Amino acid sequence: MTEKIKVVTLGCEKNLVDSEIMSGLVHERGFQLTDDAEEATVIIVNTCGFIDAAKEESVNTILGLADLKETASLKALIVSGCLTQRYKEDLMNEMPEIDGIVGTGDFHKINEIIDQALAGQKPAYVGNPIFNYEQKLPRKLSTPRHTAYVKIAEGCDNACTFCSIPIMRGAFRSRSMESILEEVHSLTEQGVKEISLIAQDSTHYGMDLFGEHRLPELMRRVSEVEGVRWVRLHYAYPGFFTDDLIEEMASNSKICKYIDLPLQHSEDTILRRMRRPGRQRDARELIAKIRSSIPEVSLRTSLIVGFPGETEEDFERLVEFVKDVKFDRLGVFTYSQEEDTPASRLPNQVSEDVKELRANRLMEVQREIAKDRNERLIGHEIDVLIEKYDGRNDIYVGRSQFDAPEIDGEVFVAGCKTSIGEIAKVRITHSFEYDLSGEEIA
Repeated sequence: MTEKIKVVTLGCEKNLVDSEIMSGLVHERGFQLTDDAEEATVIIVNTCGFIDAAKEESVNTILGLADLKETASLKALIVSGCLTQRYKEDLMNEMPEIDGIVGTGDFHKINEIIDQALAGQKPAYVGNPIFNYEQKLPRKLSTPRHTAYVKIAEGCDNACTFCSIPIMRGAFRSRSMESILEEVHSLTEQGVKEISLIAQDSTHYGMDLFGEHRLPELMRRVSEVEGVRWVRLHYAYPGFFTDDLIEEMASNSKICKYIDLPLQHSEDTILRRMRRPGRQRDARELIAKIRSSIPEVSLRTSLIVGFPGETEEDFERLVEFVKDVKFDRLGVFTYSQEEDTPASRLPNQVSEDVKELRANRLMEVQREIAKDRNERLIGHEIDVLIEKYDGRNDIYVGRSQFDAPEIDGEVFVAGCKTSIGEIAKVRITHSFEYDLSGEEIA
């Protein structure tokens, strides 16, 4: 009997790419992929181990799916990803429900692991977290066919005191430009129109290979691939955001005017404790330069509240910074005390209740800012990538270049004649806190 494999992905888009490669490998082997956990004979859970909430979600997902051994067809439960890379011994010793584990550098061996797990061998492939993305491996997209993520680098060298990514993913490693472009060509041949370039630190791309930052050249070359309509950039570390990158984003019509610039905080004392590059003045100068060069740009950032030693005064100044800068998109995280990181040993840890109160307050402030920023687009004509049809309301739903998949807002389009997966010209008529609506222009 052909095994039926279900892949469950938790965490970030980088994890999603790894899951798509594993799906491609098991499909190439001749196994049958399924979305139905009830009929799956093998389930692979690709976990996240970044913060406590993600680890808790991963463990709960594993335990919930393990019940299917008693109630459904499940024969083997395999766990992969960041949680296994970091907690190999704990998982194997404390969770007998798991039949095999694989780390972030070995997931290309998934078929061997499946075979061994089905044979009752309890395989554990967790070695060096360095995975070679230069390999030509099959990949089965789980995103809509018009959009895909492409990893341009893996790992991170920045050593922020709160972050465990280097522990789970290793040192920063750029992927060769040729390998990236080859994958983009393959994706466009499958109908992909939007390429989202991702890395933990995308602006550092090329430094390890060429001794200089080469992201502008990479983005230009990706935009020149036939079939590419949009190129989107994720996780642009502010310390390496060069003038050349700003110029390329401003002048290239295929590059989305969308910048995900994770600042983490505004206050210099906190930034020093976080071991982040630059200070508030540097962030303000960079944002001013970006907005001057790319007036239509949509800026997203992520901020951490409740970092050890963050006082009420620090937080209030962070609120004023957000009010002043007016980010178009904003994500707020409460600080998670991650073991084996320098910040976990800092004094003056902030209580969970205070963290939650601060996060909620900051998101309330951002809600009003986002609403005001969206109102600026009323009456404007923008391109919208049509993604689905809402039959209940008889309306099409898409995204503008200012909105990343699954993260940001949507655009509701009336009178739409454009096919799903194509780009429509839309006149915006209404705005909401995070979404827009409009009419297609004939």
